[in-house]
Amino acid sequence: MEIDSDIPQPATAQIGSSLPDRIGSTPLVRFEKVIGSLEGITLLGKAEWANPGGSVKDRAAASMVADARARGVLGPGKTLLDATSGNTGIAFAMLGAALGFPVQLTMPANVSPERRRILRVFGAQVEWTDPDKGSDGAILRARELAGNDPDRYFYADQYSNDANWLAHYRATGPEIWQQTAGKVTHFVAGLGTSGTFTGVTRRLKELNPAIQAIGFQPDSPFHGLEGLKHMGTAMVPAIYNPHLADRNLEIETEASYDMARRLAREEGLLVGISAAAAVVASLKIAQEEANAGRRAVVVTVLPDAADKYLSERFWEEEGWAYSI
Repeated sequence: MEIDSDIPQPATAQIGSSLPDRIGSTPLVRFEKVIGSLEGITLLGKAEWANPGGSVKDRAAASMVADARARGVLGPGKTLLDATSGNTGIAFAMLGAALGFPVQLTMPANVSPERRRILRVFGAQVEWTDPDKGSDGAILRARELAGNDPDRYFYADQYSNDANWLAHYRATGPEIWQQTAGKVTHFVAGLGTSGTFTGVTRRLKELNPAIQAIGFQPDSPFHGLEGLKHMGTAMVPAIYNPHLADRNLEIETEASYDMARRLAREEGLLVGISAAAAVVASLKIAQEEANAGRRAVVVTVLPDAADKYLSERFWEEEGWAYSI
């Protein structure tokens, strides 16, 4: 086939994109049915499963890796080490495979089988920690490993690393502002490392101090909201600022499970557990605003989809099955 010489041909270097370049610029999805008849309310969720690693943690992981490489602390001979409940570890493992550095993780042993398989496929080394100690147990073990062999490891320490929240200050926050044409009135996000909430809130507050920032966490130390922390009883991340939120909500695990099932049947969205919790929290705000007769554009972050949780038993609990 002869190529028309009049058609400009792209330079080879411009064809395609690298894996880090595909992180971010995720879409906003509009919830239609779950808001029911709430007058004057727009409820939107940032679909972070569109990132190449399938979660919002791709943003923070890429930021921490780029920062470490720029500072020369993650180079030849160094292994990236961190504690994780799953998604950040997957993001690190993905980046390690793509960029050529080894990854070692500490993680509670009760994470879903899907997460275990993904990490194995990416080639990460994982030390499984006591599930009863949750993410805090994984953090303590990572600190121990880093302290015993500092020359071997770059300890990313996502809970204390400013590059975590800066990823959301520099990108996620501005994306929300642009995608809503500056009309966002409320921002809602869960608290795990608190990086997403911290970065987005700081940026949105600079753009419009009137925006209300609502953080949420599990209502109990013993919960099923993987990736989220009950701040009153857990090791509090160094990057967490308790004074940043205009308001804090506590969300029940069962309400989040119910919402995950409801979103699948009513909106056609298979979301992860923390994403379902985000919708529960956002609906509370939406209902309050509607009851007060105020218009609102409520935006939340949906950290991931349901593909890493489909083995969880709550999907098959009786009493919710959809009937035609």
